[in-house]
Amino acid sequence: MEQIIFYFFAAMVLVSALLVVATRNLVRSIFLFFITLFSMAGLFVFALADFVAITQLVIYVGGVLVLMIFAFLLSNKQILDDPKPLSSKIIGIHFLPGIFVALLFFAVLIWSVSLANVDQLNWVAGAEANTLKPSDNTIHFIGINLMTKYLLPFEVVSIFLLMALIGAAHLARKERKI
Repeated sequence: MEQIIFYFFAAMVLVSALLVVATRNLVRSIFLFFITLFSMAGLFVFALADFVAITQLVIYVGGVLVLMIFAFLLSNKQILDDPKPLSSKIIGIHFLPGIFVALLFFAVLIWSVSLANVDQLNWVAGAEANTLKPSDNTIHFIGINLMTKYLLPFEVVSIFLLMALIGAAHLARKERKI
């Protein structure tokens, strides 16, 4: 039963992510992105990463998608009402540089994976002793580590996020005409 549910979530992630990219309607893309993120949270639960699953739901599904929906609703109405007609060609000549760069990155990725000797890595060899059990409380350990050992990096990241928020607010404000 667990494998069926896992494969269901994996298929939902793949199908909805492909539809997010392929769909021309922005509202449908946003809601398909919601399905993608929610299914990813389900996969994180199966990987015993409960903290990451909850973070995925709260931050991405609860925050980022709501922000995207508000941005869509507050965007320029003229752009939404009068979309430009689409060309009938599926792949045009203007897509060739992007396709070339994507294939080049894919070739580099395949080449680097083929050169890597995964069995010889120390962290892979020592992973047998660090396996998680479903009864482990990972959120408790993450909380203790964030507030003791990793407190300074945690605070630095919060300052960076605050700076990004202030920058976004500054860019979004309307200029006064003098």
